[in-house]
Amino acid sequence: MTRSRKTRAGLGMLSWAAVALLAAGCGTQRADDPAEAYRRTHPTPTGISTPSTAKDYRCPGESPRPTPPTAATTSGSTVPPTDHYAENHGFRDPLPLHGKSRCDGLAAVGRIKTALEPLRRRGDFAPDSVRDALTGLGYSADKVRAYQDGSAGVGFLIDIGASPWCVEGAMSRDSTKADAFGGYPDGTGCEPPSGGH
Repeated sequence: MTRSRKTRAGLGMLSWAAVALLAAGCGTQRADDPAEAYRRTHPTPTGISTPSTAKDYRCPGESPRPTPPTAATTSGSTVPPTDHYAENHGFRDPLPLHGKSRCDGLAAVGRIKTALEPLRRRGDFAPDSVRDALTGLGYSADKVRAYQDGSAGVGFLIDIGASPWCVEGAMSRDSTKADAFGGYPDGTGCEPPSGGH
């Protein structure tokens, strides 16, 4: 009787040893495994590089930016809005320009404002006059759109097709405004998309 108990106990221990051996993964890697050979000759890098965001710097002719207020001086609630309007309409926010593209955009805006200022001073708010002034700067006529913006104003949009991608603005009795941007997140051109994420 003692012998059969020892045999059963020995078989039980042997079964557990086999399970432990299989769980440890022994025998799952072959010496001729090509993936393992590649890993041995091409070690995993310790640091993974990520693409950096273009750094904004002061462009020629640009005045220094005012220092933004600190969190201690800002007022308002820190509770996020519950309506998600901004989140749901983010596809309509133009992409900002950075680095050299930003400087190119500021230069284009300066040229456009200079070209439109004589029209503004004489009160010429005709879309055709604005379009002519912008094509006079070298922008392609089929890429310039000018439209009436109220009784004494005109809006415009230029699809440049290179950095900066787009310039949009408006001219009124009071001022000429323009902004260069890089298109839209869910769009393919300078027109705001009608739907997105």
